[in-house]
Amino acid sequence: MHNEEIRGYGSAALRILAVAAVYYGSAELGLLLQLVRGQVTPLWPPTGVALAALLVLGLRIWPGIALGALLVNLPIGPSPLAVLAITAGNTLAPVCAYLMLRRAGFRTELDRLRDGLALVFLGALAGMLISSTVGTGVLVLAGAVEGGDFWPTWSVWWTGDAMGVLVVTPLLLVLRRIRWPRGVGAGRWAEAVALLLSTLFVMVLATTGSATLLFLAFPVLIWAALRFRLAGAAPCALAVSTLAILAAAHGRGPFAGQDLFSNMVTLQAFNGSAALTALLLSAVITERNATHEEIKRVCARLEEIVADIEPRDPDDRTAGG
Repeated sequence: MHNEEIRGYGSAALRILAVAAVYYGSAELGLLLQLVRGQVTPLWPPTGVALAALLVLGLRIWPGIALGALLVNLPIGPSPLAVLAITAGNTLAPVCAYLMLRRAGFRTELDRLRDGLALVFLGALAGMLISSTVGTGVLVLAGAVEGGDFWPTWSVWWTGDAMGVLVVTPLLLVLRRIRWPRGVGAGRWAEAVALLLSTLFVMVLATTGSATLLFLAFPVLIWAALRFRLAGAAPCALAVSTLAILAAAHGRGPFAGQDLFSNMVTLQAFNGSAALTALLLSAVITERNATHEEIKRVCARLEEIVADIEPRDPDDRTAGG
């Protein structure tokens, strides 16, 4: 029993360290997508990583989130006390989001519309209010941000964290369950390749020309959700958002010649709409397909019951009839 306990503690420690490492690595990737160095990051993947880890591994891995957040904020925080406060906010936000999702009966398969809505409103929009409010308030108190810049900084922080949940969490939940498909015909593979190439082509076209063509991404996202459900929609949403952020960071396409505020509004409106389209439509399609299969099973069962009932002979007479 003693050895089993040691192995259990060792396994838990490894999971916590793994979560911290992935959190830190995703933060480094997120900083590559910033519009202003060290200031504005429209997509913050660590929040998506943290919430996915909690949904899959449970509440016991929260120290990994705290450790990862501490390592990320140490080099960029205004003071040690401020770093600790920001770390607490970055840890508390996904933990509260996880608790709200669990209370709402959230399923990690994301196979119901209610699961998609819960992830959007509880996991992303409501849960990330904590990290943005705590983080921005600490920066103002520490003198790193002027008091008049509280709301602009807060909005950037909140939308970045929320986008991390909307884009990264569904992708990680899909990757957890993904298996190499068997018995898939060549036509299906060809369609998947066509979807990938179409996504890249549409986004290159939308982010390099002077015209505002970002809306061209939505037919591709709808295609991915209808034909491949979340397994296709989640990667497409991440690719679309990443390419749009890169275009905004380099001032290309519809983001050329615009000020930072205009670019942030355009970018976050597009990214939010793309993530919601992919997530909610794929959930609706999955739920519809599951309902259809359940109806087929019930009909088949009814046919078996009817077939087992022997027809009654009308010439039969009961005793005394």
